[in-house]
This record gives sequence, C-alpha cells and structure tokens, in this order.
Amino acid sequence: MQLKDYDTTQKRSARVLSSTRVTPDSSDTELRHIDLAVDDGKFSYHVGQSIGVLVPGPHEFGRKEYLRLYSIAGGGQSADAKPLISLLVKRCSYVDDFNGQRYDGKASHFLCDLKAGDTVTLVGPFGLAFTLPADKGANLLMIGLGTGIAPFRAFVKHIYSDLGGWKGKVRLYHGAMRGIELAYMNEQNDDLKYYYDQETFKAFEAVSPRPHFDVPVDLAGAIAKNGEEVWAMLRDRRTYVYVAGLQQISKQFDEAMVKIVGSAAEYEQQRAKLVEEGRWAELIY
Repeated sequence: MQLKDYDTTQKRSARVLSSTRVTPDSSDTELRHIDLAVDDGKFSYHVGQSIGVLVPGPHEFGRKEYLRLYSIAGGGQSADAKPLISLLVKRCSYVDDFNGQRYDGKASHFLCDLKAGDTVTLVGPFGLAFTLPADKGANLLMIGLGTGIAPFRAFVKHIYSDLGGWKGKVRLYHGAMRGIELAYMNEQNDDLKYYYDQETFKAFEAVSPRPHFDVPVDLAGAIAKNGEEVWAMLRDRRTYVYVAGLQQISKQFDEAMVKIVGSAAEYEQQRAKLVEEGRWAELIY
C-alpha cells in the first residue's frame, strides 16, 4: 500500500506538549521524542499502529500537504484529559544522486522544529503491523534499528504497565551507530530502564564497531552472544517475532541467524514456518 492510497479526509488537530531530544547535543544524529495531545476526545489507537502526519505545503507538483507515517511510541492522557500519543522522530536529510544537492526530509524537519504549543494535523491511525498474542505465556522477540524501537517501546510499556506483566520471554535487540544514539537506552534518555527489573524482560544493545567510518551496526554480534537462546526461541511454538527498521535490518538478522544455526536451509525453513503461522511480522521502511 502506497502513501497516496491512505485516507486523509478524517483530520484531527493535535497540540505539541513537549519535544525532547533523546540523543545528546554532541551527537550528529538528532532523535526527538514528541508528545502530542489530540484535540478529539474520542481518538483511540491500538498498540502497534501508526499515525499519519500531514505536513502543510505548498509542495512539489502542486501538492497542498505531504503525508508521512510514524509508529506510535506510546500514549495515555494529557493533564487536561486529552488523548496523548508519542512519536520518535529522526531529523533526516538526503543527497540527490543526480544533482548532488542536499535536501531536508519534509516531515522529519517539520516535526523536529515544532515547539510546545504548536499544532499539527494528524490522520489515522492506520494498520496494525504488530499485534500481541492473547497468551501472556508467549515469547516476544523484537529486533529494531534506529527509530525501529518506537513500536517496541509502546509494546514494553503496554505489557508491563497496562497489562500488569508478561509470563513469556520478552527480548529486545536494538541498535544504532553509536551508544549515545540508542533511543530510550542512552545516558541522556533511558526510558526503558524502568522495565529492566522485570523478570521476563531483557534488552540487548548493538552499535557499530567503527561508527566514524560508516561501518554497519553489529547486530549480528549482539545476537551471536545470545545465539543459543534466540535459536531456541525461534523453534518454540510460543514465540512471536517482530522486526522493525530500515530495509537492511531483515537481511542482517537473517544472515546472523544462518551463521548461528550453521545451515541456511534449516533457518529458512523455520523462518517460513513462523511466517506461515502468523508469528513473524515486519515493519520495514
């Protein structure tokens, strides 16, 4: 489904309550945690859904607005009882391969520049890429890179704060180029630390061994250290796998698991089984 296919007719206004940088000022990567109070008191969403942000124009080709989807990283109620949603946004830019010019990401710069009190137009929520199994004894294996941690933050907060706990194993593997860029898991913002004492929850970090040379995040190394448990979880009929992040994350995870298992055929057969049984879900962008 392409962005042009999403329904943007049902619009809602939201007010920025806070915009907090979750990476240090010394980092080249700017990640911001943004809390939005939705003006529509009837607004609701399910954990695992995304929200659409409409960036006002004018834009190229005469477009009046630009749509960008973001995973909802959490929610609740604001002080004035308005529905609250949280977004994790990375300020992005890209260089055009043809003309060599640098362009700012429309939605990311728009959101990162917002201040408390500013308003933004939302549409959705959309989709349900990730759904929790009804059985609290199920195992949850979450793999995320960069802002891919956003839906998993919502997952972790939901199962321990809203549902009162989880009996199955909950494992989160999250990566970034440098440790200070690990959203919700760095020295400046360690939001997930509140769940470290949960008996069933463990989080593992992966960073680049040489971040200044654009060497990829060592996701394989982080998984290899716990390869026996990960492979055992994948073979357990109670396990659900969730993968979120940029396109390369799925390939990196597959390559890491092939090395651990020692057989591409055996791993691919098990992966296919998880997909067929609806126990494997991906949110790739």
